[in-house]
Amino acid sequence: MVPNRDPRIGGAFDLDKPLYTISVASEILETHPRTLMMYEDLGLIEPYRTATNRRRYSQRNVRKLQVIQQLTREKGVNLAGVKYILMLLESLKRGGVKPPDDLKQVYELYEEII
Repeated sequence: MVPNRDPRIGGAFDLDKPLYTISVASEILETHPRTLMMYEDLGLIEPYRTATNRRRYSQRNVRKLQVIQQLTREKGVNLAGVKYILMLLESLKRGGVKPPDDLKQVYELYEEII
């Protein structure tokens, strides 16, 4: 089995393969490319960089960005809070602890990629 591939889909799709340019990723997410750059500056996301220093986003990056959008748009969390919530969700998963009901939907989305 190849590392970083989702075992639930038989390893046929690599979540970490850098596929999308910043313009394509921003179109998928219906946001401005500058927003993605800001998320990167804040350390929320780290896209792959090509030899010519261009950003490439993987499916895992796009899914994480969707979680960030859900927290900011639907839950009203600011970006500093998003950073801590994501760390909390990762700790919950490592510890095998269930998330609070308010974060259950976000956790289920994020759990697939952490």
